[in-house]
Amino acid sequence: MGEMAKKISNVDNQELLQVLNAAFAEEWLAYYQYWIGAQVIEGPMSTAVQEEFRKHSEEELKHAQWLADRIMQLGGTPILSPDAWEKTATCKYLAPNDPFDVTLLQQNLASERCAIKRYQQICDMCWGKDFETFNISRKILHEELDHEQDWETFLQNIKQGMAYAKKYISD
Repeated sequence: MGEMAKKISNVDNQELLQVLNAAFAEEWLAYYQYWIGAQVIEGPMSTAVQEEFRKHSEEELKHAQWLADRIMQLGGTPILSPDAWEKTATCKYLAPNDPFDVTLLQQNLASERCAIKRYQQICDMCWGKDFETFNISRKILHEELDHEQDWETFLQNIKQGMAYAKKYISD
């Protein structure tokens, strides 16, 4: 971390690096969860959801890059081994053992809600103390909130579609 950055930061650097590395690990797990989900998804909304999974996987990878950059700027090292991701992460990887679109949407909704908690934690930790880390975590939080809304909307649309089908196509 640069001299001025050290002077203006009021955050415990080691604690912050630990939390950022946990978020970094979670982003890699989220990336893979979305990427593999896009490969195996099945169900009536699978084509539309598959495209969103691909888009979201790219966004999660971008988040991992932002976090790695910030960890390095703060004098730390991003987690170097994928084996350590699962051990470090609070937000866990949820394997798509059931590839049905509703199941995968529910899994990813749970994962996004965990990510929202993580980035709110980082924002709270850095507010008024580390503007740069706050700004990065705020940007990621904004995207995670959008992801949560995407999955809630898809699930609501599926629910409405099923109700419509049950009502009008029961013969």
